Amino acid sequence: MKRDMVKYTPVNRNLSRREMLGLVGTTAAAVLVGCERGQSGSSWWTSLWSRKPTVTAMPPCIVRPEQTEGPYFVDDRLNRSDIRSDPSDGSVKEGVPLQLALRVHQISGNDCTPLAGVMVDVWHCDALGVYSDVRDRSFDTRGKKFLRGYQVTDTQGTARFLTIYPGWYPGRAVHIHFKIRTHPESRRGYEFTSQLYFDEALTDQIHAQAPYTAKGHRTLRNIQDGIFRDGGEQLILQLTRQPPGYVGTFDIGLQTT
Repeated sequence: MKRDMVKYTPVNRNLSRREMLGLVGTTAAAVLVGCERGQSGSSWWTSLWSRKPTVTAMPPCIVRPEQTEGPYFVDDRLNRSDIRSDPSDGSVKEGVPLQLALRVHQISGNDCTPLAGVMVDVWHCDALGVYSDVRDRSFDTRGKKFLRGYQVTDTQGTARFLTIYPGWYPGRAVHIHFKIRTHPESRRGYEFTSQLYFDEALTDQIHAQAPYTAKGHRTLRNIQDGIFRDGGEQLILQLTRQPPGYVGTFDIGLQTT
């Protein structure tokens, strides 16, 4: 509808760190709403996302860099917002709670509109650096389904997830994978795959807590990660403390045609 359309000049150049933090930080803060002290688990989730954002203007359309899918994507088609649990046995992954909202927009010329009805997949490792449903040299979790899932964007182009702050494993900086698909059943559908990264100081703070401490100190920081160096500065997820965890929103502008 025309009333949902906002004129923007899409951002498709390499942003400086200061510019990127300003843009993403502003949008992350825009969706925060009050959360009662002492709330946890599902009550925290319900309280946070049941209210409308107070922001009145739509965020900038930002064209983000694509990054590799990696070896651990599994198209399990798990339609769920809370991806912490393993439906195979009912267990729930421990870690600092993370409320993640991915806000997807369609860029057409100078027009920026919410992209509703697209599939957004999210997957990442647990606090000890382990992925589910894959076989690796260090683990075999085939049949497990923790920390994976997808949501379909709503009328505002938003997909929301409840997960945990990820751990680390050798060779990579701390990250979350995401994939956006317009028509996943069709070869003609549009697909965008990338990764989210985190502030180093915040990661140090969180990884100093249990259960992350069982893994030991991480061996690679953002700037040492070759994948991060290919546009990762534009993919840092800015988080705001919302006890007992953190909240962040990330905006993605797609040029699907």
